[in-house]
Amino acid sequence: MSPVRSSFTSGCLAALAGPASLLAPALLHAQTVASEARLSEISVAADAPTPATSGPVASAGYVGGVTGIGGSLRTVDAASAGVITGAQVNNRPATRPGEVLEAVPGLIVTQHSGEGKANQFFLRGFNLDHGSDIAIHVDGMPVNMRTNAHAQGYADINFLIPELVGAVEFHKGPYFVRDGDFASAGSVRIDYLDTVEKNLALTSIGSFGYKRALTIGSAPIGEGHLLVAGEAQVYDGPWVEPDRMRKLNGVLRYSQGTATDGFAVTGMAYWAKWNATNQIPERAVSEGLIGRFGTLDPSDGGDTGRFSLSGRWSRTDETGLSRANAYVIRYGMNLWNNFTYVLNDPVNGDQFRQRDSRVLGGGEVSHIFQGALFGLPMENEIGLQTRTDSIRVGLFNTTNRLTRSTVLDDRVLEASAAFYVENRMRWTDWLRTSVGFRADGYYADVVSDTPANSGRARDGIVNPKLGLVLGPWFDTEIYVNSGGGFHSNDVRGVVATVDPASPLFNIARSPFLVPSTGSEIGIRNRSVAGLETSLALFQLDFASENLFQGDTGTTEPSRPTRRFGIEWTNRYALTPWLRLEGDLTVTNARFSDRDPAGNRVPEAPTTIASAGLTFGEGLGWFGSLRMRYFGPRPLIEDNSVRSRPTALLNGRIGYAFENGVSLSLDVLNLTNAKADQITYFYTSRLPGEAADGVADRHFHPVEPTAVRLTLAGRF
Repeated sequence: MSPVRSSFTSGCLAALAGPASLLAPALLHAQTVASEARLSEISVAADAPTPATSGPVASAGYVGGVTGIGGSLRTVDAASAGVITGAQVNNRPATRPGEVLEAVPGLIVTQHSGEGKANQFFLRGFNLDHGSDIAIHVDGMPVNMRTNAHAQGYADINFLIPELVGAVEFHKGPYFVRDGDFASAGSVRIDYLDTVEKNLALTSIGSFGYKRALTIGSAPIGEGHLLVAGEAQVYDGPWVEPDRMRKLNGVLRYSQGTATDGFAVTGMAYWAKWNATNQIPERAVSEGLIGRFGTLDPSDGGDTGRFSLSGRWSRTDETGLSRANAYVIRYGMNLWNNFTYVLNDPVNGDQFRQRDSRVLGGGEVSHIFQGALFGLPMENEIGLQTRTDSIRVGLFNTTNRLTRSTVLDDRVLEASAAFYVENRMRWTDWLRTSVGFRADGYYADVVSDTPANSGRARDGIVNPKLGLVLGPWFDTEIYVNSGGGFHSNDVRGVVATVDPASPLFNIARSPFLVPSTGSEIGIRNRSVAGLETSLALFQLDFASENLFQGDTGTTEPSRPTRRFGIEWTNRYALTPWLRLEGDLTVTNARFSDRDPAGNRVPEAPTTIASAGLTFGEGLGWFGSLRMRYFGPRPLIEDNSVRSRPTALLNGRIGYAFENGVSLSLDVLNLTNAKADQITYFYTSRLPGEAADGVADRHFHPVEPTAVRLTLAGRF
């Protein structure tokens, strides 16, 4: 497969998504109550569970679906949905920012390259690559990039500042009307804080050249509050060729009011550059050519920048809740990768540069109408979402990051709009329903430097969304959900007719929008004081799944698939100062058509498990111990080659003093496991090997045991 053809990839973009709630017993006040309740638990520093903020102006923003529009906190609308507080996120020791999202039950966040590159995500039996089929949002803005130079749905979350997280809302499955493109496996919505009760200054040092400095402060300005945050980080890692990661990050926000009556304007800026040690072939290590932390092309790496301006507004009146948000983002990325070494070009090597430069903007407006039908509580939600990307995307053959030739250099305009409606009813004390639909329309215009690959495309899709909640009986609720979803493919593959590297060869066009259909039945129980346990059985069909192609490091459309699975999630507040957690996901993933190659979905995890404990209450000692298990996976369709399992243990211990100072020590990979972050199977060629190369496992190792010491002060 040529790197050019694989650049017409498919994956996921983050639509302006976020699930709609089922009806709560009453009306608008609970939005603010919920925000204040969860924010009262949030820590402003990753190392200490001290409250960060409280009061109505301390809202992290609207979190759709967390509460109903009523006077009391509503229950969640699926057994596999929930909200995680900022404190819970920050109490987890993590190697990189994206790993804090492993607080979402069943989600694995890993890395196969340099620290500035987007993470790899695994959820519900999916290898989501860098973000395909998981919609990620930060502060109302999409993170996933459609028609991206590297991979469709590329979601770089490295600009996340964990200490600013107010709450993380997650949903799994295509059942929620505010979730659109690429939310079939799940969606994650992250809200930042508006204010902090105490300013924070933090510094960390650790193994392998790790250094980080962070400051967060807020102050009243006029009738609102101004929040400022700044971060700088450097990191080399254990690699023979150091990562030399350099990162600068900043947030500036002005806000007034609450989550349901107020507004906020936010600016963010992020820049990073790094070297990359990508996955390496097992044979190169076993033959002694390189060590586990070595590289075959030390010039791989990248740089990226993300600058955004966004705003949100909400108002509560006698008709219900109105909300709106808008954003504009300038984004750029350069990646230099060499996954096959000298397979395609034995003289100059196979390194290539992928360039992505874009401006994207969009927004959402919605209104929730409160009312009644035959005396029964009812609410109706109506909303509109838009997004437009103006993109320049290119692929270039390089050696040591120097360009040898241009493979493609395209301009793309891609726009989408969505309309959704949902009715939510409480029929009795033990029955609530939601019935809705979502309609999405897409338009794209591609101007390619290969004229035969220029063109325009349009497509649309309508999906129903259904939900049913029974209970509570004996502190138990039963959830039934069903709905359709979709993902959009890289639009260059939708209009292209020839291979840009070999224009005499035709290529098959990809569909623009690819549907999915899912259903779920689940149960949630709270009969034991402090314990919440949930169990969900789910099924998901995809008309064409996106698969990772190891020889080019991209995703491409493949065959239809079907998944069945079970998720078991447990959260136990044993005492006010001790919390236990345990999660297990088991999935059966298969291609649903017949093919002699086999029916296993490459890289689809069968088993994912995690467990942990967190202790501490305000002042004094605090800590955390986290284990996560990433089970073996088929690497090719016939299951003849499989990856090895990975089990990791991370820990934290610290002390919070009365004067606002805290000191903590993180120990990452406590057992010094010699495991793999990720494993692929594909063909590559080392110098001296046969011209057609060797099919081999290619792995990216887990970093050895590392320590990080953090000193934080609050004032």
